[in-house]
Amino acid sequence: MRMKTTFIHGGISHDEATGSVNVPIHQTTTYKQSKVGVHKGFEYSRTGNPTRLALEKLIADMEGGVRGFAFASGSAGTHTIFSLFSQGDHIIVGDDVYGGTYRLINKILKRLGLTFTVVDTSDITTVEAAVTEQTKAIFLETPTNPLLKITDIQAVADIAKKHEVITIVDNTFATPYHQRPLELGADIVLHSASKYLGGHSDSVAGLVTTNSEQLADELGFLQNAIGGILGPQDSWIVQRGIKTLGIRMEAHEANAKKIVDFLNTHEKVQKVYYPGLESHPGHETAKKQTTGFGGMVSFELVEGLSAETFVESLSLITLAESLGAVESLIEIPALMTHGAILPEDRLKSGIKDELIRLSVGIEDVEDLIEDLTEGFSHV
Repeated sequence: MRMKTTFIHGGISHDEATGSVNVPIHQTTTYKQSKVGVHKGFEYSRTGNPTRLALEKLIADMEGGVRGFAFASGSAGTHTIFSLFSQGDHIIVGDDVYGGTYRLINKILKRLGLTFTVVDTSDITTVEAAVTEQTKAIFLETPTNPLLKITDIQAVADIAKKHEVITIVDNTFATPYHQRPLELGADIVLHSASKYLGGHSDSVAGLVTTNSEQLADELGFLQNAIGGILGPQDSWIVQRGIKTLGIRMEAHEANAKKIVDFLNTHEKVQKVYYPGLESHPGHETAKKQTTGFGGMVSFELVEGLSAETFVESLSLITLAESLGAVESLIEIPALMTHGAILPEDRLKSGIKDELIRLSVGIEDVEDLIEDLTEGFSHV
């Protein structure tokens, strides 16, 4: 099946028992056993739930994995992945990742004895130079959050295989509609399904899949042992959202391109970050490994202009954390999503106070441009 069809008919897309074209919400904690240890595939809903299973099979089909795993949030999925490793293990991580991932690494995982080296994963030579005898994995986002850097997934995966380590890709920004990391050599793919996959700002969720049976067994054990699973109601909501992912991603990108053109020529904008621009450092790599450039745009105001004043002056575009929704969302990374990162580390990574991240929705693009124009009039 092609991707748009997979989003609708992949995984478990209907109910065999009744013929319902939507998977039922199995709101239950436990399941009747006919004899001790004899059941119909489910015994306790932390371990497995039919509604969650439908979503887990769907993400596996979407990304080309052997098994999927649904979590209560993207952060819960990230934590579970990092739980594959032991004290003393070393992990290479991208220098421009979600602030919550940075917080998890620096406030929790380092305390437990994992070690990390932060590098610009778009620089392949830097990635390989960071590998040590203790390295077990390379963790990256592409496009990154919020600077939209592009990493050559296949090149990183080749380095990982050479050194017998695994490649983990956060595919939240690109989505499986535009990018399939497992096909490019990655071992594990992660999504904050609260974003584009759900798409409607109505559910917090995380999805993980892998093309390795061994890793799937280990992740399945950890999912059950740690217990950060997604409930049946949210599993159903995310699966419903995925059905329209293809057409939504096309609409997000169409709007984003027009907004990029508008921002790129505006006198109050210092710089625009968007992989679809030929001037973007990762443009050629993005063209090679993705089928589209997505709906995320970041831009810097001219130095000295107030990002806070700008975003607070908007009336249609919503000032809020998160992204990937049908409505346009805007935020200031330095003060919001990446506020957990030390100021000196933010600046080192290129996250300035004037940087604004815009998740372009699917409203009429002329309304969005008019709203941005009004915001610029206040700074």
